[in-house]
Amino acid sequence: MLKALIFDFDGLILDTETPEILVWQSIYREHGFELPVEEWAKTVGGYGISTFDAATHLSAISQGRLDSASTRTRHQRESAKIVHASPVLPGVLDLLEQAKKEGVKNSIGSSSPHSWVDGHLKRLELFEYFDHIICQDDVSAGRTKPHPDIFLKALNQLNVRPEEAVVFEDSVNGVTAARRAGIFVVGVPNPLTAQMGTRGDITVSSLDQLSLRDLNEHLKKRR
Repeated sequence: MLKALIFDFDGLILDTETPEILVWQSIYREHGFELPVEEWAKTVGGYGISTFDAATHLSAISQGRLDSASTRTRHQRESAKIVHASPVLPGVLDLLEQAKKEGVKNSIGSSSPHSWVDGHLKRLELFEYFDHIICQDDVSAGRTKPHPDIFLKALNQLNVRPEEAVVFEDSVNGVTAARRAGIFVVGVPNPLTAQMGTRGDITVSSLDQLSLRDLNEHLKKRR
């Protein structure tokens, strides 16, 4: 029986990832370079398999002509403007409300820090929907996705078994982490992560294609 929903944040509740890559691509091209999208993709949803940093990389290939600190500040400013104008992604609020009504617990499992996730959830008036919020601050350094630690911590805080939960993820790193934690995972790729081959135990293009009844049926079939 379904007892808990665990939501990723970036790219799943709010599409923060598309603005980030589009702004980096714009900055790179402004100076005659191309962002190595394959390397960037390895960092989406977690940092376990790559240490790629776009600002540092751009400084290196420009032979120090572009300062990494100022470039990073510019990127943060421009991408944040787009993110703050973006809506909550379709289906998120409906699932949260269904869960609250049916007594199913809600949690966040994110590789981003609390300072980022909590702030956006409060701004979007979603913070109170979640029983627990697990972020990179809550696990050992370097143990974000694709490591399972964030999801294992969420299970512990929720006091549920892996077979009683469902994870929603948009990235390959996130799907891998959920599978390593033994949790049924729904892949919900956004325009960026769809290009990276994100596939869950089931895959949908939007959360508005799912209900709690659907999820319970999928868990029954898994047994």
